[in-house]
Amino acid sequence: MAPGEEYLLDNRQAQTGQRFDALAELFNPSTFRHLEALGLGSGWRVWEVGAGGSSVPSWLAGRVGPDGRVLATDIDTAWLESAPGYEVRRHDVGVDPPPEGPFDLVHARLLLVHVPHRDRALAAMASALGAGGWLVVEEADPALQPLVCPDETGPAQQLANRLKDGFRQLLAQREVDLGYGRTLPRRLRAEGLVDVMADAYFPMTGSAGNELERATVEQIRDRLVGGGIATVREIDEHLANVRAGKLDLATSPMITAWGRRPR
Repeated sequence: MAPGEEYLLDNRQAQTGQRFDALAELFNPSTFRHLEALGLGSGWRVWEVGAGGSSVPSWLAGRVGPDGRVLATDIDTAWLESAPGYEVRRHDVGVDPPPEGPFDLVHARLLLVHVPHRDRALAAMASALGAGGWLVVEEADPALQPLVCPDETGPAQQLANRLKDGFRQLLAQREVDLGYGRTLPRRLRAEGLVDVMADAYFPMTGSAGNELERATVEQIRDRLVGGGIATVREIDEHLANVRAGKLDLATSPMITAWGRRPR
């Protein structure tokens, strides 16, 4: 992040839990589908990087069973509850050395674009793999599809898109790479991984998308107003439109890329 700029979606704020729940509902099915396709099962050793909340570590623990290991790390573990089946550890992947491995699977979602030393972080994640281990990285790519309302039919949708554009301006000011997701395949190959593949997924309407939008806008509303992006009245109008279900809200495309450490 730029000097003096705090993380825009600070996990210490009240809306964080609501955002985590909405993100889990939106993206856990896609994440779990990808991990299952790699053969994740009993006895696997897994490092969940930047876990945020507990939904993914809990699911992983159920998959690897008592003979496996799940380590969930984050720079802020306040939203991670230790539970049977996985370990929680405070860890800054862009600064600290990787935890002791090797791991059969290393996974991160919506993490690297917010890490100042993202190249170092990705290298650390790849280095923790054992022979034949998989690295799965998921990042949004807002530049691929910049509209929160792709079906821009009227003033309510236009307002929503303008606020989303302002939100992304605030992210860019904090050195968030809005086109990072599309670069993941070549970055995994550069780390020496093989069998690299990727795909993209984004939901376009539904209650979870509405909840994510509401919680995000409420969390950053002071930044939107202070930055001259929107007025208090416009933000209240947009939130009322969201609550009324008037908008078909889309997320940014989630790029999932995966590659394997050669045996």
